[in-house]
Amino acid sequence: MGYSGLTFPEGTLFLVTGGAGFIGSNLCEALLRLGCKVRCLDDLSTGKQAHVDLFADDPDYEFIKGDIKDLNVCMAASEGVDYILHQAAWGSVPRSVEMPLFYCANNIAGTLNMLEAARVNRVKKFVYASSSSVYGDGESLPKQEGREGKLLSPYALTKSCNEAWARQYYLHYQLETVGLRYFNVFGRRQDPEGAYAAVIPRFIRLLLAGKAPVINGDGRQSRDFTYIENVIEANLKACLAPAEASGKAFNIACGGREYLLDVYKTLCQALGVDIPPQFGPPRPGDIRDSHADISQAVRLLGYAPDYDFARGIAEAVSWYRKNL
Repeated sequence: MGYSGLTFPEGTLFLVTGGAGFIGSNLCEALLRLGCKVRCLDDLSTGKQAHVDLFADDPDYEFIKGDIKDLNVCMAASEGVDYILHQAAWGSVPRSVEMPLFYCANNIAGTLNMLEAARVNRVKKFVYASSSSVYGDGESLPKQEGREGKLLSPYALTKSCNEAWARQYYLHYQLETVGLRYFNVFGRRQDPEGAYAAVIPRFIRLLLAGKAPVINGDGRQSRDFTYIENVIEANLKACLAPAEASGKAFNIACGGREYLLDVYKTLCQALGVDIPPQFGPPRPGDIRDSHADISQAVRLLGYAPDYDFARGIAEAVSWYRKNL
């Protein structure tokens, strides 16, 4: 794996916000395997108790049930912490269109609380989850940092605001911040249930049940699907990145693109089924095409993703077969 050789001093304490979620729980697991101490902060609004229970018997793991909208909670959770991996947020573009005030309070104000707690507690580095949605309606491919278009959803706006606040905290308070613009992450523990579930686990769940998934739009939209192991690597390498990387946000992806119709066919083949998909209307706020230029992350973070789409899909399908 791209991070297996990384080392942190004995006793290094990480705070993972949103640590009971899909990405957060995988980060907790990787850090514990590296011999680090992990404090998980999650209000379990979208995270799962089962993801906390995975590590409950590990003496190096601590769980705090708390809300990032509460500054006092953020302050207490950040005390004595070396690094913060801030994953706590509400996802889903269409849901953000329905709940703009909540997304502002949770994703923007909550992140600002965490930045302030990191500053006061003198955290070494604040690594946070941003999103490819910040590219908005920009049509150029591949997507490059500094060439963003107009934002298309409240969710995208929250992520763009987080990047701006992180830059301010680096500029004025010298808090080393690194943003990671995730491009369509998938893999083990990603929730396949609900109206806002990500496309790959939702497709797998329905196909395993013999049901036809709905593809929103014509299926010719493309995405830079990124396996969870690549995201873990990016987070850990961001913690060790030189100061030149601070105050910036980086594309975290495979650097390729897959069309949804091709993804669907790949999953059908991997699962041994032949079920024609259904088609529905495009989702409001969705971008049409996504393909990342990862050269900045390669240069400044040392990012070198091991998992291409094919390898990631094979592992994901294997996991869901055993766990659904």
